[in-house]
Parts: sequence; structure tokens; C-alpha cells
Amino acid sequence: MTATAAEQQNTRTGHPQRWLILGVICLAQLTVLLDNTVLNVAIPSLTRELDASTADIQWMINAYSLVQSGLLLTAGSSADRYGRKKMLIAGLALFGAGSLVAGLAQSTVQLIVARAGMGVGGALLMTTTLAVVVQIFDDTERVRAIGLWSTVNSLGFAAGPLIGGTLLDHFWWGAIFLVNIPVAAVGLVAVIALVPESRNPSGDRPDLLGALLSTVGMTAVVYAIISGPGDGWTSARVLVSAATGIVFLAAFVAWELHVPHPMLDMHFFRNRRFVGAVAGAVLVAFGMGGSLFLLTQHLQFVLGYGPLDAGLRTAPLALTIVALNLTGVSARMLPRLGTPGTIATGMTALAAGLAAIAVLGGDSYAGMMLGLVIMGAGIAFAMPAMANAIMSAIPPEKAGVGAGVNGTLAEFGNGLGVAVLGAVLNSRFSALVPTAVGAASLPAALAAATGPGERARIADAFATGVQTSQLVGALAVLVGGLLAAVLLRRAERAEAAATAA
Repeated sequence: MTATAAEQQNTRTGHPQRWLILGVICLAQLTVLLDNTVLNVAIPSLTRELDASTADIQWMINAYSLVQSGLLLTAGSSADRYGRKKMLIAGLALFGAGSLVAGLAQSTVQLIVARAGMGVGGALLMTTTLAVVVQIFDDTERVRAIGLWSTVNSLGFAAGPLIGGTLLDHFWWGAIFLVNIPVAAVGLVAVIALVPESRNPSGDRPDLLGALLSTVGMTAVVYAIISGPGDGWTSARVLVSAATGIVFLAAFVAWELHVPHPMLDMHFFRNRRFVGAVAGAVLVAFGMGGSLFLLTQHLQFVLGYGPLDAGLRTAPLALTIVALNLTGVSARMLPRLGTPGTIATGMTALAAGLAAIAVLGGDSYAGMMLGLVIMGAGIAFAMPAMANAIMSAIPPEKAGVGAGVNGTLAEFGNGLGVAVLGAVLNSRFSALVPTAVGAASLPAALAAATGPGERARIADAFATGVQTSQLVGALAVLVGGLLAAVLLRRAERAEAAATAA
């Protein structure tokens, strides 16, 4: 049976080993996603041992996310054309090799470069996992399978600080990367043995120029956001970087509209269902990524917890997501409320959780835990519905490209959340404590303080900056959720009217 015939057969009946295969690809997906947040809890260690500044830390995080964001669409298109199993194998191999280099890095520059290399392997993995899910499950089970895949997505983001804290409590910071190697090896063997090959032989050619334009554009924009608080928003470096990003992103859109084989078909954005799901996906990742970036620093720098304790105290977020998805609570909401209602409910809960952390979690952990539980409920409701909406708006033969779109939005939203909320934090902190502006990080500012009173004032200013950043994130998520729900509701009404006509 040919690959195309096998795909058609699986679409009707589902692959006989589909649930075991789902477990394998979720393991690969989890490894990649953990590295989006596992670094957050190591920030104090990296600040001390590698003499890393705040900008260095943000680039360590964003180098991984931005490389993935730029390559996901190309990786998805390549998987559709050349084989999704092949891309899974290549992605696991590259990710494992990059993890080895990162774990042995001796400087911030080496670690940033290694993280960027890991992003290449991660791009191949993230696109092919969701594409394989779409191919091996039939229509009756696909929504449930995507829900479990989304649970792993959320778990990866949320469990990173917990796993990172556990490793840092017993080993040095490099262990958070070296632990990926045995997992990648097990995943590689399982993929070779179990995952069926699938591809679309008539698929489009990879759009390498599109990948280059999008990567440079997004990198330049985020660099401007990161540099703004320190260099000044009107400085030449920030303005040139922002302008460069806008020009490259505009060129990317123009190229995609005219190239015969676009990496991202811009006509997808005429579909209101697609646009609504896109808006929600970016804002969920924005709120989640930026929040965890701030929380782990607040727990360690302000409340005084060690890496393991800080990681454990972010666990309610992951546990809530897992509990609601595995028990089927979130899956049952979708048919009852519909996609727009489910996404609106989830995004509102996520925004409420961020606001609760900002208002109630400044001085104690109890308020923070309440906010984390509410955030977890919102993410469990919204993310599966949005992933399903994006994939259903794209033709099945473009499953890899659809997965690339979904992954690109999540990665870009995560990187943008770290950059924007980090920039808000730095701006607020600098305004409250002008004497600490020259310090490269909060520990440096505390070390330079002349007495207990000034140290307390610096810590309070940092806590206030975190609170402001969380409130900004909450507002962005709430507005994005309502916008996504409105667009999806209009799309459903338009589809119903067309069907009736």
C-alpha cells in the first residue's frame, strides 16, 4: 500500500497502534516543550555562574523560541512532502546533539548558540507530532487525541520549572540539558519501530526565503523590545532594530502572497475561524510564557525560595491542566459551549489567574497558588479548542503546514511574552529604583545596595514591577480571548448561512 493510500485508510479507520504511537510522539513533544520553560528556574544559577545579564538570559530563552518560530512552517512543509517520520527522526537526533552542546557550554554566547541549534531540531519535532496525530486518528477520535496532545503541550510549559528545580537541587545547571539525551534516544528508537511513514508527494516545495525573512523579522522585533528599557525606546539601536523587523516581516508577507509555493498561504487569513484561533493561540502562549518567566524570578529573588522549592510551587498550574484534560472535563465543554464559548471561557479564566497572582501573590504564596490553579483551568479549556480549530481550518494534506502554523504561533507568543513582560518589568523597576538602573540583574542591584533598607526597597520595587507586568499580561489575554471568540462566532454563523443557502 502506498503512503497516500495508507493515509486514506487511516483517515477512515484509524491506525491500529494509534494510541501507542500517540504516547511516543507525545514523549518527543514533551522533551521539546520542557526546554521552553525549564531554563526559567535556572536563571539565578546562570546569573551567578556565567555572569549573565538580564539581556543574556532573555536571549538564552528567546534564541530557542525564535529559531523554532522561523523554521516551523518550513519544517511542516518539508514533512508533508518528504515524510513526517523522516522529520521526526531528524528532529530527535538534532535536538539530542544540541542538548549535549548546551549542557557543556562554558559561556553565555556558547549557550545561546547551542539553544538556537536545539531550536532547529525542535522545529522538526513540533510540526511532525501534530501532523502525525491528524493522520493516524479518524474523525471520531481526532478531537480527543488533539486534546491529549494539547495536554502535553501545556504540561511541557508548566512542568519545566518543577523538573528544572529538581535537577538544580542535585546537579549543576548543565543537567537541565543533558537529561534530554536519554529521552531523545528512547524516542528515536520508538519512532523508528512504531510510527508509520506518511507524506503528500504532490506537496509544495520548502520556502527557504520565507523562513529567512520571517526569522530575521521576528528576531529584530523582539531584540528591539528587549533592548528598549536599557537603551531607551527612542535610541538608534532600538529604532533601527524595530524598523528592520517590520521591513522583513512586510517582505515576508509580500513574498508569501506572490511565490508559487508559499510557506504560509496568506489566504488562510481570510478564514475567520483560522484568524480567531490564531489570535487566541498567540495570547495564551504570551500570557503563559511571560508569566512563568516572571514567577520563577519572583519566587526565588523576592520570596526567597530555592530552585526546587520554586519549581514545586509552580506545580499547581501543571496539575490542574493534566487533571482537567485526563478526566475529560475540558473535552466535554467543547460540544456544550461550542468552540467560541470554550475559548472565551478559557481565556477569561487565564486572565483572571494572572490578575489574581498580581494582586494576591505579591507577599505570599497562597494568593499565587490560587492564581496558578485558575490559570491552569483556563489553559486546559482553551488550548485544545484552539488547536482543533486551526487544524480543521486547513486541508488535511497540509497537516504539516497546519501544525507549523500552530507551533509558530505558540513559540512566537511565548518569546514575545518573555520579551514584552520582561521589558515592562525592567521599565517599572528602573523607574522605582533609578540607582539600580546600571545593575545587570536584580542580584547585582541587591549586592550593590548600601544597607538593609535599600535592599528592601530594591526587592519591593522588583515585586511591584512583577505585579505590573502580570496585570499587563492579564489585560492582553482577556482582550485576545474576547476577540478570538467573536471571530469564531462570526465564522460559525457565516458557515451556517452558507450551508442553508
